[in-house]
Amino acid sequence: MRIHWPRRVFAQVLTAQLTLTTGVMVLATSLFLAPLSSELDDQAMRRAQSIAQTTAADPDLPRDITTTPPDRHGPVQTAAERIRRATGALYVVVMDTRGVRWSHTNPAEIGRHVSTDPSRTLAGREVRQIDTGTLGRSARAKVPLRDPRGRIVGAVSVGIAYDSVHSRLIGTLPGVLRYAAAALAVGVLAAVALARRLRRRTHGVAFTDISALLDEREAMLHGIREGVVAFDRHGRIRLVNDEAGRLLGLDAGAAGRPLEEVLPPGRTTEVLAGRVAGTDLLAVCSGRVLVANRVPTRDGGAVVTLRDRTELELLGRELDGTQGLLDALRAQDHEHANQLHTVRGLLELGRYDKAVEFVTEVASAHRASAEQIAERVHDPLLSALLVGKAAIAAERGVSLRISDATLLPHAVVDPRDLVTVLGNLIDNALDATAERHRRQPFVEVELRAEHRTVVLRVADTGPGVPPALREQIFAEGWSTKTPRPPATGRPSTAPVTFHRGRGIGLALVRRLAERYGGMARVTARAGGGAVFTVVLPEALQEERPTTSPTTSPSTSPLPTPTTSPTTSIGESR
Repeated sequence: MRIHWPRRVFAQVLTAQLTLTTGVMVLATSLFLAPLSSELDDQAMRRAQSIAQTTAADPDLPRDITTTPPDRHGPVQTAAERIRRATGALYVVVMDTRGVRWSHTNPAEIGRHVSTDPSRTLAGREVRQIDTGTLGRSARAKVPLRDPRGRIVGAVSVGIAYDSVHSRLIGTLPGVLRYAAAALAVGVLAAVALARRLRRRTHGVAFTDISALLDEREAMLHGIREGVVAFDRHGRIRLVNDEAGRLLGLDAGAAGRPLEEVLPPGRTTEVLAGRVAGTDLLAVCSGRVLVANRVPTRDGGAVVTLRDRTELELLGRELDGTQGLLDALRAQDHEHANQLHTVRGLLELGRYDKAVEFVTEVASAHRASAEQIAERVHDPLLSALLVGKAAIAAERGVSLRISDATLLPHAVVDPRDLVTVLGNLIDNALDATAERHRRQPFVEVELRAEHRTVVLRVADTGPGVPPALREQIFAEGWSTKTPRPPATGRPSTAPVTFHRGRGIGLALVRRLAERYGGMARVTARAGGGAVFTVVLPEALQEERPTTSPTTSPSTSPLPTPTTSPTTSIGESR
């Protein structure tokens, strides 16, 4: 019959452990019995030697062996038999210097030569050995027999039946086997308990299944486009897949190290370490917006999944801007309707000159505001952003101004980064300024180039930022804003913000500035409000002149025509 090796992990482990335990117990028993047999032999020979030495110490024995003939009824035979019966020895043989027996268990052997060579003993040496004689195999000892003057007059040979030694060895086997069986039973129970625990932990899978699962796990972890970081119960990193390494800037050497050693302090580290509770937590790492979820494991560790939401965040912010522009356009449509009604009224009244003058002034005002921005900011994305934000600001009753120091060449390395920075700062400034309800609120933007460095400032007339919070506001997830409740009663013309998560804009601004090797900070504005300054080194492709136009006013509100008989877009309702 062919013996099939079990396929399940726990069955294989149980079989291996039972085999190993049984083999170890058999080997241990054998190793115990082997020296035990030798020890019993040695004890029997020492016993025989002690009896022989005691017999040879009898002072009458040397005299009797030299003065009496060997006889079965002689004094030597009588003394030897008395000692044999008292000690339980197999035999006590006394011989003379010729090797002739003077005593023996079998009286017929008296007067005959011994069956083994006594020369070593008659030469004065004591002998111990296991040997076979006329009475069979025995453990024997031979000692010299000396007279009172120390002369050797014979020898004493004592034998212990080897069957008794063997029987003692056999007698110890039941006890040894009982202990071995008890130890084997404990080993079997431990093996069964371990196998059952292993079966629960491995869910009864086979070794081949484990290999396949590991291969699939490696392929899945390193193939998915979602970052995975696993931690043990001590907070050390256990696993980092390729996507997580890319998002967090970690390499293979991060495994086995604490999180604080491979990531700088900040919200990202706090989220990964589980010190920030919640789901879909936002964090910014190396200019990337990440969504993290932490799930604890049964062994006390945790698995954190990371999703890159940078592009989605940028698209969402563009959507917010687009929605704001739509609201601004809706308001402008309402304003244009009023202007058309004015033109129609002037035409019906026959005031044709006034109608032409009115249309010319309105068109010139809007065209001048857009042209003014385009003259100062040559990059089309940035100038378009400013025009759109100007419309949104006007709709919210805030004047967006461009500083007279603003002059930015068109050769920007990555306009999208500047759009992200400028858009976030203007949005925050508009929120802070509009919520304060201050008279004549405004937001002032300054964009200028210093060689290849872009210096960007956004000032507002809002409540400002307390000194104690000027570093905290750049932390991921920190925000004082709350989602605006939806308007009721009538459609609102305020820009709509889709609140995907607060506390990301300023953190993203600082990370982008740090990625360029620059900085982002906030200070107080004279007269109240805040000034956000961002420096982006190497943001321009080539050096441009930094002089400002001399013909522009110190600040230019956009878009607020002063000669139009109607109100500006920021004042129309």
